[in-house]
Amino acid sequence: MEACDVVIVGAGPAGLSAALYTGRARLSTIVLEKSIPGGQILVTDWIENYPGFPDGIAPFDLMDKFRAQAEAFGAKIVTDDARTIVRDGDGWIVKGGAADYRARAVIVATGAAYRRLGLPNEANLVGKGVSYCATCDGAFFRDSEIAVVGGGDQALMEAIFLTKFAKTVHLIHRRDAFRGTKILQERVAANAKIAVHWSSVIVELRGEDKLEALLLKNTQSGTEHALEVEGLFVSIGMDPLNEMVKGLVELNEWGEIVVKPNMATSQPGIFAAGDIIDFTPHQVATAVGTGVHAAISVDEYLSQK
Repeated sequence: MEACDVVIVGAGPAGLSAALYTGRARLSTIVLEKSIPGGQILVTDWIENYPGFPDGIAPFDLMDKFRAQAEAFGAKIVTDDARTIVRDGDGWIVKGGAADYRARAVIVATGAAYRRLGLPNEANLVGKGVSYCATCDGAFFRDSEIAVVGGGDQALMEAIFLTKFAKTVHLIHRRDAFRGTKILQERVAANAKIAVHWSSVIVELRGEDKLEALLLKNTQSGTEHALEVEGLFVSIGMDPLNEMVKGLVELNEWGEIVVKPNMATSQPGIFAAGDIIDFTPHQVATAVGTGVHAAISVDEYLSQK
């Protein structure tokens, strides 16, 4: 069993930013990541809105810089699937698939996963017309025909936002009424660049090297028709990756970890940051900020002990 001051679960922007700061605080740090460092950001084709890169940067390149900087200050990144966290005296043990890790404090930065449509060609077209983040990728579709699928607040906000770039935004919703707040519904209805497709679901994504069209099916009549678009923004929600902390820390109704202003959870010694927590926008910059905040709070917590 390896022992350290801090175990950070997740090597996305929040986790690696936290590791940089715990390393700088001279706290021995292990970062557990079940796949490659980067997290959900790696599904994005290009990042234009992270400060310091006016020409944009490839997600993998950005996260490789995050990783290198964290390692330069002593963080050890381990490929392992963290599964549970259990109390160990006044500390914690993070149980992984390959080994167990004892720590005085834990930062959970497991993030969240975009819900996917589950269509056969979806994974192949990610970054080739299919996106899950309007603020990340909207500017790539200037003067284009694009679509948004969803009916909640996020989908309505993304449709409105995308009208800044697109020729037309086709808003596809499986019901005959939106679930989003009234004011957003009013803004959608008043925007001439948004075309709403009620009672419709996407049954097929067409295109090989890039998205070319959607096949829509009307849920009431059963009729189908093709809709030619260059981009599709899937906005049907996100699922927090919270399996390892269910029953351990307080979660809100959406399954996100409830944190205090200092990123502390309901369990002393366990902190959280990034898309897994309950009040942060799902952006790289905010994930970084909460990761840094969690690390500083961990240093204060351990100093007091």
